[in-house]
Amino acid sequence: MLISIRDLHRNYQVGDQEVRALDGVDLDIDTNEYVAIMGPSGSGKSTLMNILGCLDTPSRGSYRLKEVEIAKLSDDELARIRNQEIGFVFQTFNLLARADALHNVELPLVYAGMKHEERRVRAREALNAVGLGDRMKHKPNELSGGQRQRVAIARALVNRPSIILADEPTGNLDSRTGEEIMAAFERIWQLGNTVILVTHEPDIAEHARRVVRMKDGRIESDHVNEHPRVVDTAAAPA
Repeated sequence: MLISIRDLHRNYQVGDQEVRALDGVDLDIDTNEYVAIMGPSGSGKSTLMNILGCLDTPSRGSYRLKEVEIAKLSDDELARIRNQEIGFVFQTFNLLARADALHNVELPLVYAGMKHEERRVRAREALNAVGLGDRMKHKPNELSGGQRQRVAIARALVNRPSIILADEPTGNLDSRTGEEIMAAFERIWQLGNTVILVTHEPDIAEHARRVVRMKDGRIESDHVNEHPRVVDTAAAPA
């Protein structure tokens, strides 16, 4: 099992009031699953995403990634997990404005201490995988919104992580460009990666093979999507 969560709680103190963001969540996700985590604002999906991505820790309960209990890790060990095991894709792209696409994709490998030539090879491979082999020297302001998001996806892939964790990945894009991005995720999943999408948009969740719905800090439903919205993986243009 890639991810195993048991009785997960996350409480926040807001003034004199305690807020239960997660209230006893149980969840298993296996290798090469394609999962959408859905829910309205305040449902707990963003808190769950932050814990899955080792950006936050639970108040109590268990989160095991590859059989490792995350709560027992030091800050340095958590940083290593984030760098090596999890590829993040954010709604706002989070690209360096003055760096070209190749350098943006290389960054996780710089932090990992990889040598320059190997970094370049891996970054080129990742950009080719998302159809941007001819845009490597372009800076973010020279790319469309969809191209910028595909640079962000390439950056998430470059360390060959266990999980691609995407937070509202089409939120800043028009519907046509959003379909291109979902085609990229489809291809990534078909290549054997585990993809977890966090979204409030039903049409985006329809692409996943499994849909987990959250409400009030709990899992309301968890079902296999028997009729996924499959997009042509050639839909992401070069």
